Amino acid sequence: MSETATDRRGRRGGGRDARRQARATSAATSLPYITRNLEPFDILSDETAEIIENNAETILEEIGIDFRDDPEALTILRDVGCDVQGERVHFPRGLARKLCSTAPSQYTQHARNPARTVEIGGKNTVFAPVYGPPFVRDLNNERRYATMEDFRNFVKIVYMLPALHHSGGTICEPVDLPVTKRHLEMVYAHQRWSDKPYMGSVTAPSRAQDTVDMSKILFGEEFVASNTVISSLINANSPMTWDDTMLGALKVYARNNQAVIISPFILAGAMSPVSVAGTLAQTLAEAMSGIAFTQAVNPGAPVIFGSFASSMSMQTGAPTFGTPEPAKVLYGCAKLARRLGVPFRSGGSLTGSKTADAQAAYESAHTLTPTVLGGVNFALHSAGWMEGGLVADYAKLILDADQLTMIPKLVDGIDVSEQAQAMDALRETGPGQHFLGSAHTQANFEDAFWRSEMADNTTYEQWSSEGSIDSAGRARKKFADMLESYVAPEIDPAVDEALRGFIAKRMEELPDADY
Repeated sequence: MSETATDRRGRRGGGRDARRQARATSAATSLPYITRNLEPFDILSDETAEIIENNAETILEEIGIDFRDDPEALTILRDVGCDVQGERVHFPRGLARKLCSTAPSQYTQHARNPARTVEIGGKNTVFAPVYGPPFVRDLNNERRYATMEDFRNFVKIVYMLPALHHSGGTICEPVDLPVTKRHLEMVYAHQRWSDKPYMGSVTAPSRAQDTVDMSKILFGEEFVASNTVISSLINANSPMTWDDTMLGALKVYARNNQAVIISPFILAGAMSPVSVAGTLAQTLAEAMSGIAFTQAVNPGAPVIFGSFASSMSMQTGAPTFGTPEPAKVLYGCAKLARRLGVPFRSGGSLTGSKTADAQAAYESAHTLTPTVLGGVNFALHSAGWMEGGLVADYAKLILDADQLTMIPKLVDGIDVSEQAQAMDALRETGPGQHFLGSAHTQANFEDAFWRSEMADNTTYEQWSSEGSIDSAGRARKKFADMLESYVAPEIDPAVDEALRGFIAKRMEELPDADY
């Protein structure tokens, strides 16, 4: 190759790198969450919503909800007017909705870096990473049990990805630490290796309390007393059951004015009726019972209406993702949450695939689309979810996060400013000519169209000459490169020392038993 051709290729590469750096810098300084200008896509009419709401009230009144192994919860509910028979709680018609009315329609979750603080509710969408898998698929494309090192790796990369506005919670389950103690290092990882908002532990009331206490060290006790710095996931044990573990964690967070995400976890056909309308009624009843209980514990405590609904293969019993029925449940629940007046959590980038292949891409896209169009406020599992939630995938985290950068462009509506109308360009170019050289194109081409950082749009010959690397391979390389360049956010050394001291003390106090 001639020197002149080499120089031209170098200039092209340098310009491409410079543009990528500029986009990365711009994204890092943009708003830490998305505000939609599009109205939510609505497939549930007001009349149909009233039918679902009436059926949910019937479930609450006639069938009831079990609150198991928590006598205090039963007392609280009895005191606000519920009919408690054993562990079965019946809500007189209208009572649950009345209790829910004290929940805020929107709340602020503060990050230790104020620039990362998010507003949850309204027209806002906050993306958080995958939550809960015991396995990872790592940089060697090996599927194995997750470790604490994996957890820290995910936290660091999520911190660096501008499309993820929230650090999340249990991004993966580090099985190399005892169940009784791992929450301490997990919460600390979010606090130390990121400055984005985070979620707390919910696997025992004492672990929820540890999260609150560590947050008081990080933010200051007075600040936590009057501000929300934690949003944590409280799952119903569907159908129509709350267990003492979830209730105990819920009470800790609600009493400390920290947010809880009340989420029925439903595999339709097994944990709810096979029909969308039946699943909607059950989901609303379960969510309202949890929100009502939260408000009975502490009126005004921030709360999110959550819905996680999957269809299932009636042949194998396995959950399925990216299918029409869960999308309809999402759209319906989003409207029911708006009518209830609380923020909504659902969706993500979900797949049952075992690797980052076409199935993973299709199913994730078909889950993310209703998430965005339906008006979800808090989207857990937005990146990295694999194998029905069993695996947190290094490569898919990168690929999903790349797709998330497209969403602000999708939901900001159509710009009809004088510049965007482009009448000068139309006059300048005229019939039969191209617009590449027009002043308008030259002024706007850098930001005119969304561009993927991970897609390969080169020629076949160039792609082949560079190793024929597929998208998962490119993503693993990017993850490794980002990890190598990671720089931790600054933290007050005295605060960090206090956190490590708290963890050391609790590690000594807690047993190593794996339960």
